[in-house]
Amino acid sequence: MEEQLKIYRLVPNAPLDDPQWMDRPPQGEIVVRARTSGDARLVASEAELDFTEVDALPAEGNSTDMASAFRSEKLYTVIEDVSGRFSAEGPREVVEGRVRTDTIVPVQVD
Repeated sequence: MEEQLKIYRLVPNAPLDDPQWMDRPPQGEIVVRARTSGDARLVASEAELDFTEVDALPAEGNSTDMASAFRSEKLYTVIEDVSGRFSAEGPREVVEGRVRTDTIVPVQVD
């Protein structure tokens, strides 16, 4: 049986001068295909670069995915998109919007 997915919009809901944006810049609205609203937050955060994927602190084995702004209810709200603009058929993924991957920079340069 095929998995039932839905379309969700992750929309920033904190003002740009909110101090919570300080260490995780706003990325605008993102549209994802996911199982639930909670899963939508995971899909968006998984699209971001994680410290374990580059040579950067805190070090190997220490994930920073929990620090994603997409996981914060104070920074992003999740809204189910029932407009029909996007198909619910397909993999769990970001279907519209740009998730930044330049928020973490390697400490070593070749």
